[in-house]
Amino acid sequence: MSENQDDIVFKLIGQTSTLRVVKETSFGFYLDGQALGEILLPMKYAPQDLQPEQEIEVFIYLDSEDKPIATTEKPLAKVGEFALLEVVSVEQVGAFLNWGLSKDLFLPFREQTRSLRPGDSVLVAVYLDNTDRISASQRTDRFVEKTSKEFTVGQKVDLIISGKTDLGYKAIINNKVTGVLFENEVFQPLRLGQRTSGFIKHVREDFKIDLSLQALGMEAAKDISEKILDFLKLNDSFMEFTDKTSAELIYQYFGVSRKKFKIALGGLYKKRLISVDDDGTRLL
Repeated sequence: MSENQDDIVFKLIGQTSTLRVVKETSFGFYLDGQALGEILLPMKYAPQDLQPEQEIEVFIYLDSEDKPIATTEKPLAKVGEFALLEVVSVEQVGAFLNWGLSKDLFLPFREQTRSLRPGDSVLVAVYLDNTDRISASQRTDRFVEKTSKEFTVGQKVDLIISGKTDLGYKAIINNKVTGVLFENEVFQPLRLGQRTSGFIKHVREDFKIDLSLQALGMEAAKDISEKILDFLKLNDSFMEFTDKTSAELIYQYFGVSRKKFKIALGGLYKKRLISVDDDGTRLL
């Protein structure tokens, strides 16, 4: 297979594509798969009104005979992505995972990091093996970079919690690179495979990335200030929260650290929008 064909395979196998219907048969529709040739969309996955020359969005994978096949089912993760998936069965060669398609996703034994049982949930990377079959791996670190120059401080990103360390939590950023959430800056329970939004806190000299679950700087202060004012307006202009309230309670209601809450509270006080007394905070 030429390099150009390899690129085409990578762009089609394990991905969602919009393909043109070439012809209809009694058992399904054939789609124009470009360099992969005609790809069958079985009748059970085709919309009732589908006709030749129409275009349809499908997911492409290999069937049991290693032939490309299309489906309108939606996988929980495509090639190049990560997902927390349930183990359906465990065989000698590996495990099989439920990823939203009729055909389960194969997790080879060599790609497992612990013994598995049906019902277990595992965080995996979805990738193409050397035969272009879609497979899964628990060794997620192999599929992300450890450093990156493309992010800027304060940038909002998508995160997947990928592990626990002595420092805190590892997280996969935008399906591309790994970063760290420091434990003393996390005020909510986090679990393996959890998806959440976050922010780039710091890009080190070696381009490793520190993360935050809260917005940074002026944007964060503005956001928290608005939350405090909204809370006061909804509660008859009074709340029991002050700069001495416990960090856990502040996070429970406002989703921020006590330090950031105190900064926002101080800003509102300086603007004479609130008063802070021993029994709580009042809207002026």
